[in-house]
Amino acid sequence: METEVDFYELLEVERTADDKTIKSAYRKLAMKYHPDRNPGDAESEARFKAISVAYDCLKDPQKRSTYDRYGHAAYAQAQQGGGGGGGGFSDIGDIFETIFGSAFGGGAGGRPRRGADLRYDMEITLEDAFHGKDTEIEIEVSQTCEPCSGSGAEPGTDKSRCPTCQGHGKVRAQQGFFMVERPCPTCHGRGEIIEKPCRACRGEGRVDQPQRLEVTIPPGVETGTRIRLSGKGEAGPMGAPPGDLYIFIHVRRHDVYEREGTTLLTRVPITFTKAALGGTVGLPGLDGEWVTINIPAGIQSGEQLRKRGDGMPVLQGRGRGDLVVEVKVETPRKLSTKQKELLREFQQSETDAQCPESQGFFERIKAGFSKL
Repeated sequence: METEVDFYELLEVERTADDKTIKSAYRKLAMKYHPDRNPGDAESEARFKAISVAYDCLKDPQKRSTYDRYGHAAYAQAQQGGGGGGGGFSDIGDIFETIFGSAFGGGAGGRPRRGADLRYDMEITLEDAFHGKDTEIEIEVSQTCEPCSGSGAEPGTDKSRCPTCQGHGKVRAQQGFFMVERPCPTCHGRGEIIEKPCRACRGEGRVDQPQRLEVTIPPGVETGTRIRLSGKGEAGPMGAPPGDLYIFIHVRRHDVYEREGTTLLTRVPITFTKAALGGTVGLPGLDGEWVTINIPAGIQSGEQLRKRGDGMPVLQGRGRGDLVVEVKVETPRKLSTKQKELLREFQQSETDAQCPESQGFFERIKAGFSKL
């Protein structure tokens, strides 16, 4: 479990402290732990860096607000994503690792970062989402160079320690009162120099090439579902671990069904005689079986019928959702002479009680006009 180091505790102030109090506390601690006053004391040096990062955050109203709401992890991620902050430190995790261990995941000087995560968009049918499927994809991705095994050096040759940073990957520079660290400009933070780069990867330790991957789509996925393939992303530079591949699912529009979570919805037109007399309609189920829907006599257009357990499977769970059928009563457009005669005969026998909504509507209209 990760342990969070509180910036306010580092500066020894309350969370409600104002800017003046925070600034005063920082100056006091900076003087106490400055490397010039503690030569050779690695813990004091690391503590000095930590309070510098804490002050860099809390002195800025926007950064402080973000930190108060989301904590250290969000602030550290923002610093890394924004090109680095915190007084010129190359990795905020390095600062805390010296004092508090590896809880924040920083690397020792010059350790290569893992490869980038990749995204792949996959379109599938609603039937695929219902049943699940095993498929293959092919992507162009950076992979570890085989000839040099990711080292970046020509096979049979070795790397040498960087003469500028002596293998640390970082160099110090004096900026006024402060001593700051930056990635070594000679080895670019690697700590090593490649005398003879690998001809296959040109010293990168990785090459772009197509890769075929097997992907299992579980039943119940929907648009936006993300499937993670660990270690199948871009290879890390200089033999560093690879990133991950994230497959984003997009379910193609279906001709019959719409979907809301595990619920399947469809609209079924029926004749007005079937609406009056009742009956059944059949629908093709996504499982290959026909689904029979019972239409009760007297159903109205727009009413919905529900069949429990005939919807989509629950993703990584048990059971299925429901099938909801919305009925649309269709009035015939062309009638034969015989059909018209039958309908007129039926019309003459209709009573208000058989169509209460129509009767009630017109009665309200009459009542409204009688008051004018």
